[in-house]
Amino acid sequence: MFDLRRREFITLLGGAAAAWPLAARAQQPRLPLVGYLHSSSPETRAPMIEAFRQGLAEAGWVDGQNVAIAFQWAEGDNERLPAMAAEFVRRQVAVLVAAGGDFPLRAAKAATSSIPIVFATGNDPVASGLVSNLARPDANITGVSFFTTALGPKRLELLRELAPRAATVAALLDPRSSGDAAEVRDAAGTLGLPLRVFFAASDQEIDSAFHVLARERLDALLIISNPLFTDRREQIVTLANHRRIITVYPLREYAAVGGLLSYGASIKDAYRHSGVYAGRILSGAKPADLPVLQPTRFEMVINLKTAKALGLTVPPTLLARADEVIE
Repeated sequence: MFDLRRREFITLLGGAAAAWPLAARAQQPRLPLVGYLHSSSPETRAPMIEAFRQGLAEAGWVDGQNVAIAFQWAEGDNERLPAMAAEFVRRQVAVLVAAGGDFPLRAAKAATSSIPIVFATGNDPVASGLVSNLARPDANITGVSFFTTALGPKRLELLRELAPRAATVAALLDPRSSGDAAEVRDAAGTLGLPLRVFFAASDQEIDSAFHVLARERLDALLIISNPLFTDRREQIVTLANHRRIITVYPLREYAAVGGLLSYGASIKDAYRHSGVYAGRILSGAKPADLPVLQPTRFEMVINLKTAKALGLTVPPTLLARADEVIE
């Protein structure tokens, strides 16, 4: 009798021991959730997402340890963004991060006025009507702007230095982007340069634009920044080099894959700072107390290998000003 009861007791004890960890896990609080909304696809944004995670960790929040991140990727279809933002609101995320242009931020802003929103955009958020003030942003919205669309006139000056004999300069623009060619047109007028604007909103339209550029013998091109072109940077750089078009780009990522010259702020830095801001909000900071961050430094990268392949001699004064020369 004693042996039977002892066995029953040991079995009961073992069952209870096995149940305790399950009960303990069930009682653990759920990790705070960060919703990450992006207009593009994960394949083209891996370095930026890694930079975001780094910033989050700098603020004391590590994915899978004390915070969870859920991603929604629109894959270039901006019409999907409102439903994705609404899904994050339904899931009651602690912070909603919107990156990849103005469209994700517009969708997030329309979806909630209470959940904190952190953005990363290349546009001027005040000019775009997304925040009313950089120093004291709207109640639940703050973030990082790397102002890459505002640097078009400066890039045009660099293009003129590279191609002083170009009779006409072309600019490539995504018509859906809120960043437009107005400032570039004004700058071209000031420099006395005729400007041709080409629009492209797909792979096929990018191919077509370069076909026309080559047919009309336009040999100087400015890429106006937007998420589509950043995602298609390898396609654009390959076409520009194949057509032997002297091209200036908005981000270092273009020069890294063979683009001739880039000038702009660091997009990876912007994503890292957006991670820091998301972490600070998770720690209790209010978005309205976090001013919109702006770049303090812009970098010029020259790909000398590409210049040589194009038979182009980069002016020594330009090389001396470069922050990085890829050889």
